[in-house]
Amino acid sequence: MSRSRKTGIMGGTFDPVHIGHLFIAEAARDAYKLDRVLFLPTGDPPHKKASHLASGRNRINMLRAALRDNPSFQVDDREVAREGTTYTIDSLRELKERYPEDLLYFIIGGDTLLELKTWKDFPSVARLCSFIAYHRPGYGEEELLEETERLTRVYHANICFAEGPGLDISSKYIRHRMERNQTVRYLVPKTVENYIEEHHLYKGEWYHEGS
Repeated sequence: MSRSRKTGIMGGTFDPVHIGHLFIAEAARDAYKLDRVLFLPTGDPPHKKASHLASGRNRINMLRAALRDNPSFQVDDREVAREGTTYTIDSLRELKERYPEDLLYFIIGGDTLLELKTWKDFPSVARLCSFIAYHRPGYGEEELLEETERLTRVYHANICFAEGPGLDISSKYIRHRMERNQTVRYLVPKTVENYIEEHHLYKGEWYHEGS
């Protein structure tokens, strides 16, 4: 009897995708023997102003460029294609309907673990997927463990951890460097760097024009 496929889900704006995203996804995949990881770029996220995002098309294209050499990584564009505000619960329901036998693991950063209870309909989210939280050893251990215990007790959430080095890289930092004509070499995959340069992203007021 074959086992259920283990599918990781990596959500985010990916504006742009960078090596921190890729390493965390790979660390989670390796630690829990995931069969694949779906990168799920947000459409109109409830916690961010979408007008300041690169277009969905550009973010998806950068992801595809970044993931093309890893057969275990795939892009899922359902949230970009969806009209209106994007919520994780909607995507999880769709994924569970499409892949009913898959075991779903949502990959998050340790800081996001502290915000899970604010997600829309979190009790249903916790029923549909497990969580893999990536964090640095020794960084906020007590707070994370207390919140994990609470989420497990109150919501019956299944939370596990993948440990690794602290990668203090953010998409915002990369955008700021690009706006100042500073190098982002080795912060993003070369294929992504080439795409950014080719399409003149993250310079001036390009993002207000729906580039």
